[in-house]
Amino acid sequence: MGAAHPEYLVEPEWLADRLDDPTVRVLDVTAQLDRELVNHAKAACFDAAHLPGSVFFDVSSARGALSDPHAELPWTWPRSSWVDERLAEAGVADDTTVVLVARTPREGIDSGTMWCTRAWWTLHHMGVDCRILRGGLERWEAEGRPLTDEPTAVSPGSVRTSEAAAGACASKEDVLAALESGRSCVLDALPASSFDGTDGGYGPRRGHITGAVNLPFRGLVERETAAFPDADVLRERVDALGLLDHERVVTYCGGAIAATVPAFVLAMLGHDDVGVYDGSLMEWAADESLPMTDPS
Repeated sequence: MGAAHPEYLVEPEWLADRLDDPTVRVLDVTAQLDRELVNHAKAACFDAAHLPGSVFFDVSSARGALSDPHAELPWTWPRSSWVDERLAEAGVADDTTVVLVARTPREGIDSGTMWCTRAWWTLHHMGVDCRILRGGLERWEAEGRPLTDEPTAVSPGSVRTSEAAAGACASKEDVLAALESGRSCVLDALPASSFDGTDGGYGPRRGHITGAVNLPFRGLVERETAAFPDADVLRERVDALGLLDHERVVTYCGGAIAATVPAFVLAMLGHDDVGVYDGSLMEWAADESLPMTDPS
């Protein structure tokens, strides 16, 4: 059946033809985080080799471009005024098409896939026309396409985003409501070892939200470089859990980053009622009143 929204991903050929288009802005969201959740990717990766005309856009630092700088938890959904300022600094205007690119310096929290989908999920639901480069910078480079170490000079843009689209950013109350509904599904995007409690958790409790199902985000990509397989393959993988048959799906992970990978896939396949639990296990596991299951 293919994807309902194939335009959410772009191929390297599409982007190569538009590198000189002033209405296209490439934002590099590569992550290389330290223990304090500070992103070192600009100095470690971007400055040495990046896509010509691209701008480094830090979304992975705990208080990055797409996170509420005043929130208690890292990577909390931001207000539109904060996003407007960060996008304007990157040269984005109201008529700009944003293309998100990344590489994966290390597997795990530096995954280029989940930082692209996190940026896409936030920007798309705030009204920005944005796409993800399929295969990331690794594919771009493997195909012999140009990279540069020249800094990109941009003029400040002017953009006005909207607040979060209804339902896109889910709260713990939304998760509880989904668990109680026979028509909704709560999806854990973390590895099976986290879901079953054999790995350390994201708070004082291990395991998963009681009633959730598990689809690790890495099962939806061929590599952690936004290397999404064909839509028919993705549809088969989400159909195995009946996800497209539920009226609403709420995804979560440790901090609402990896959770955006299945959310993005479901949106691309045409599911129009998907939410990402903003607090995820960082919030849920710390609240003893909320149900968790530790199979270990």
